[in-house]
Amino acid sequence: MTDHTTPEPERIDALMTIEEVAELLRMPLATVRYWRVLGTGPRGFILGRRLRYFRQDVLDWLDEQREATGRGAA
Repeated sequence: MTDHTTPEPERIDALMTIEEVAELLRMPLATVRYWRVLGTGPRGFILGRRLRYFRQDVLDWLDEQREATGRGAA
């Protein structure tokens, strides 16, 4: 028997499509799709038959990219 829990409403509201991720990052959709193929983009997951991202995962990935470049000063 599977234990089903109700997700927090804020977490559900944070679900994004790949199109929304591309828009948030201001990158072409094809680039975000390519990153997924390479395994280098934000972490996404399949929900039903659809690809979804948690907004916080995308923002965390973006922070990691900024840190990895090591450029710029605050």
